[in-house]
Amino acid sequence: MEPPAHQPPAAGECKPIVGMIHVGALPGTPGHHQTMAEIVQVACEEAQRYQEGGINCLMIENMHDVPYLRGAVGPEIVAGMTIVAQAVRAQTALPIGLQILAAADLEAVAVAHAARLDFVRTECFSFAHVADEGIMESNAARLLRYRRAIGATEVQVWADIKKKHASHAWTADLSLGDVAEAAEFMGAETLIVTGASTGRPPQPSDVAEARERCQLPVFVGSGVTLENLPDFLAVADGLIIGSHFKQDGHWRNPVDPARVRTFVQAAARQQGAAA
Repeated sequence: MEPPAHQPPAAGECKPIVGMIHVGALPGTPGHHQTMAEIVQVACEEAQRYQEGGINCLMIENMHDVPYLRGAVGPEIVAGMTIVAQAVRAQTALPIGLQILAAADLEAVAVAHAARLDFVRTECFSFAHVADEGIMESNAARLLRYRRAIGATEVQVWADIKKKHASHAWTADLSLGDVAEAAEFMGAETLIVTGASTGRPPQPSDVAEARERCQLPVFVGSGVTLENLPDFLAVADGLIIGSHFKQDGHWRNPVDPARVRTFVQAAARQQGAAA
């Protein structure tokens, strides 16, 4: 299995579409109600639906663990996410990423390394911000040193810049392009641009600005739908999609295979036309 490319796809190639697997609420969280076997089964079923629908990359996230801890999680979450990640990895050769909310990035690298995943998504790689969980400080130095220390350098770091569900008043004097440059300088390998919250898209001009100011691939990380797909295919190197692929377009619902197929087919048509 080849990991995600560091460079954007060549002309005529389909851009990566990352399908989100939102893991059921894990033990110890307020919403927990399933056994681990049930949680694993649902995650694997969703991975299968994505693969059958033509998705070419997956990401696993503990989004049902709301409200999220800040900057670290307990061993029960690490254990649960490792079990899920290993099960999904055994099922598919697609590239797979991982995010452990909120900003439990060292734990995510450890899980990804153990389960042979390809990348992690980090919320506060460069600069500080105020998230709904509280104050988040930059963790680039600690994260990359930890990755090196455990021999996990094959796990790429995909970094959000001016992320959703957060206030960026402290960095209001820095443009999105400034933050993109800083994240590249600090060692991120892919950047992610989002809207203000889950299901809300960024401005295409924000994505274009990030791409102009760095040499890294730039993905859209929220709010992509069938309707705005052309706008984001024109400016992004890849798309991360959760809500739109779920029944009725809501992240809490199961993956809808028909929505996945329709989206993937539309993306292929539009990229074929562009090529």
